[in-house]
Amino acid sequence: MKYPSLHKIPYNTNVVLTMLLFCLMHSSLINAQDHTNSTFDSDVTTLLSLKPVHYASIDSLIKTHARDSLKMKALIKDSKSRNYLEGESYALNALGVIYRNVSLYEASIKTHETAKAIADEAENIELQIVSLNNIGVAYRRMDLVKPALDFHTKALDIARSVKNPSETISYNIAVSQNSIGNIYLILDQYELALKQFEKSIAIEKKAGNRLGLAINYQNIGYAYEAQGELENALRNYKLSLEFNEQINSNLGRVICYNSIGQVYIKQRKYIDAKVIIEKALNKALTINDQFYIAASYINLGWVQKEMGNLSTAERNLKNGLKVAKQYNLNLSIVEADKHLSDLYNTTNDYQSALAHYKESVEVEKTINNDRNLRYVNDVIIQYENEAKNNEIKALASENQIVKSKLERNKKIFWYSMLALAIIVGVLVGLYRNRQLSQEKQILTLEQDMLRSQMNPHFIFNSLNSIKLYIINNEKENAVYYLNKFSKLIRKILVASSEKENSLEDELDTMKLYMNIENIRFSNEINFEIEVDDTINTASIKVPSLVLQPFLENALWHGLSSKKDDKKIVLYVYRTQEDFVTISITDNGIGRKEAEKINQDKLLKRKSVGIAITKARLANFSKGYTNDYSITIEDLYDANQQPIGTRVIVDIPTRSSVLKTA
Repeated sequence: MKYPSLHKIPYNTNVVLTMLLFCLMHSSLINAQDHTNSTFDSDVTTLLSLKPVHYASIDSLIKTHARDSLKMKALIKDSKSRNYLEGESYALNALGVIYRNVSLYEASIKTHETAKAIADEAENIELQIVSLNNIGVAYRRMDLVKPALDFHTKALDIARSVKNPSETISYNIAVSQNSIGNIYLILDQYELALKQFEKSIAIEKKAGNRLGLAINYQNIGYAYEAQGELENALRNYKLSLEFNEQINSNLGRVICYNSIGQVYIKQRKYIDAKVIIEKALNKALTINDQFYIAASYINLGWVQKEMGNLSTAERNLKNGLKVAKQYNLNLSIVEADKHLSDLYNTTNDYQSALAHYKESVEVEKTINNDRNLRYVNDVIIQYENEAKNNEIKALASENQIVKSKLERNKKIFWYSMLALAIIVGVLVGLYRNRQLSQEKQILTLEQDMLRSQMNPHFIFNSLNSIKLYIINNEKENAVYYLNKFSKLIRKILVASSEKENSLEDELDTMKLYMNIENIRFSNEINFEIEVDDTINTASIKVPSLVLQPFLENALWHGLSSKKDDKKIVLYVYRTQEDFVTISITDNGIGRKEAEKINQDKLLKRKSVGIAITKARLANFSKGYTNDYSITIEDLYDANQQPIGTRVIVDIPTRSSVLKTA
């Protein structure tokens, strides 16, 4: 069965469906609104019953509602009726921020001033500071430098006068410093601005305030951009954008998009700039912030001008100029006029170009004039003097305290020194004892290693084999192997006095060892050493005679019971940067069969060489960043019949002076 399409349903049915859908949506919105209002009413009831005086306590209950102007007006009314001054001041400040964010600056300032008056009446320092900073921000958004600086400095003075500032006061110190830094940016005082941002960012990091960090990194980026350091600017803008993404701030995104777009324009990356500035404009229109709507239009017009889209650029620049004039945004007026003047010069409309240039100059004079600069310098000097005076007072007070405690501290000092000397003596004794114990362990390992290498059976059997050559009148073989035997004994004796040697020497010693042992096997063993071309064996250190126990096991457990085709391959290669890997592969009878044969023997051959080798490798690895590893693999053919054994030893090669025993 097919359903009829919507446009074929009779008119009356459409109306019914539409009304039904509207009713459902309206009912859903009402339910959601009722739930929100219920939550707000509950939070307000809790607030008015507790009447907390600290800003953070009020904020924890009301913060989720602070962007709703109707709710804040209701809170103002309820707080006033209950004579709850702190709640009324908080709500007025929240309402003022709402007005500021929609560019109603006059209403914002008036509301914050009322909040400040109520905070004064309540004698609440936190709310006084918050109100003063909010007034300063509103004036700064209007590019009115002097009153903005006045209010922020006043907020900073009060905040600094508090001996044990709360988190709210510390945060507002950061706000004041950040805003003063922004004012310095307007007046081209970039070094002073950076100092303020650095102070502010230290506070924000300590508090873990991602919004504050986003704002400060944005401002640091602006300071670098103004000084022509575009890469530093871009890095800080992107860092600011990351924090804004974390806190999901559309306003922060608008600011960062515009700033990144401006850098792209200066880097001649016009397409990238256009894309990100269009994103900024769309979000600015969504949040209805006239300050950033003007900025986005102007930046979009700028990049379009650079791309040669002059008519579109003119339209967007004029839109930005119109908004800027409507809301008295002097900096935006200057920017728009400059770009329009440049555009009209390009189109040979010199009269319009001159008019916009003159307007930009006149407006800029109201922002950046000598009186403002002198005022800023006076404020800087005032702060320096006040800071120094406060430091002097603090030092004088501390000096008095120190004098009164000096005598008592002398006794404590000498008692502490005596206790410290005793502790140091004990620690040194313990360390020395541990060191001696370790040295003893190393010496024992080396002695065990030497005993293992100088096994009497090996020596006697080797000499008997050579003697057999002499008896059989095989002088050349006797001399050849006697020479090999003497070299091997000499290398073993030298190795016993050294903890480690080069891998190259180790491989040479193993060749000698296998040559001697091969006599007893009638030279039936095919022994091969393969070294990867990338390995420099002369530069790699390994414990002395570390490979001998593995070769001995391959001979006596793997190959001694095999009749023919006896082979051992020693392969040196690298699979990891910090290790050299040595594999020893025999084609013997395998470990299981060797174990069975060993159990049937009356005199069982017990190998302690592997255990000693592991202990020596563990001690050797203490001087390296990684530990050794030994892997033993049983090899099988397609029919799961044993065809030998492979031992893989990973020896670390990257030393570490930080690693201790």
